[in-house]
Amino acid sequence: MNIHEYQAKALLKRYGAPVLKGGVAYTPQEAVDVAKELGGPVWVVKAQIHAGGRGKGGGVKVVKSVDEVKEAAAKIIGMTLVTHQTGPQGKLVKRVYVEDGCAIANELYLSFLVDRGSSRIAIIASSEGGMDIEEVAAHTPEKILTVTIDPASGLSGFHARKVAYGLGLNGKAAGNAVKVIQSLYNAFVDLDCALLEINPLVVTKSEDVVLLDAKMSFDSNALFRHKDVQELRDPDEEDPMELEAAKHELNYIKLDGNIGCMVNGAGLAMATMDIIKLSGGAPANFLDVGGGATRERVTEAFKIILSDRNVEGILVNIFGGIMRCDVIAEGVVAAAKEVSLSVPLVVRLEGTNVELGKKILAESGLPIIAADDLGDAARKVVKAVKEAA
Repeated sequence: MNIHEYQAKALLKRYGAPVLKGGVAYTPQEAVDVAKELGGPVWVVKAQIHAGGRGKGGGVKVVKSVDEVKEAAAKIIGMTLVTHQTGPQGKLVKRVYVEDGCAIANELYLSFLVDRGSSRIAIIASSEGGMDIEEVAAHTPEKILTVTIDPASGLSGFHARKVAYGLGLNGKAAGNAVKVIQSLYNAFVDLDCALLEINPLVVTKSEDVVLLDAKMSFDSNALFRHKDVQELRDPDEEDPMELEAAKHELNYIKLDGNIGCMVNGAGLAMATMDIIKLSGGAPANFLDVGGGATRERVTEAFKIILSDRNVEGILVNIFGGIMRCDVIAEGVVAAAKEVSLSVPLVVRLEGTNVELGKKILAESGLPIIAADDLGDAARKVVKAVKEAA
């Protein structure tokens, strides 16, 4: 789960992280009210969406008068902001964050994430703040420093100092950076974060270290422990189909392809997407109906898949263990009839009650294409989609 910048800064401030004063506004007049309360003389008006690259897309404006605050807010609120992370469709901006300006001497990059390879928390830092870290990694990898922390022992002073000195800081600035790193690490662990990114982390002319931006992503499986964080969720920033899937306990992620997938089990779903790609097709989604799906849940899964206008064919791949193949078959038939299925449908069933499941499909009277194995299913759905085009 992601949250907005202003929400992230409010959380991090609890842990002692230094953030500039600011306030959120939903209208230009509210932005003016915030600016007057802050006092100026320089303000920054920032679009609040769950994506990076806002400045390049025109979503961040530095202004020097209250009138300019109002003008900037009027332009940003209601705009469709397109960045490299939103895709060409962009995201509608519904609020801005008005923040104090500051005298920047240096911009740095700092992030915390879970490194699955080492089973540790990794701190990634770079002297090239304000830039996309992917660009830095591609062109000047020597400017990226990585320090991993064993979660059992936690962050020690030498870890934080290694990062600070690695960023080229010394004296007062280094001491302030160490404090910031410690506070951010505490927040990362306590709040069950998946990612905490500060870009840029700035050193001011007075050698203070300040979070100029903040991006936080949380482990959704741990949100039950953080009701306050859960309340920060913004449904407007999430895919409507993914939200609908969550209501029915379906694990759904939209992709860019044209072949819809309905599978039971995350691993099998990944394998299904891979073999579709290997067979010359492109999966339109990841959809795991889970081990105990009912006929009703299967029907809802079909509706969600078909609500994607890009879907030109569907592959159902079910291994019946806890879930019986006959239940899946009944759900598939019911769903196909209810939604008036108009795209090719390939079904591969294996496992508990598989013969009964195949019989239900065969006697349904629907143009369902049966498959013997996963490879056969992938080839058939790719072929069917190409022939229907």
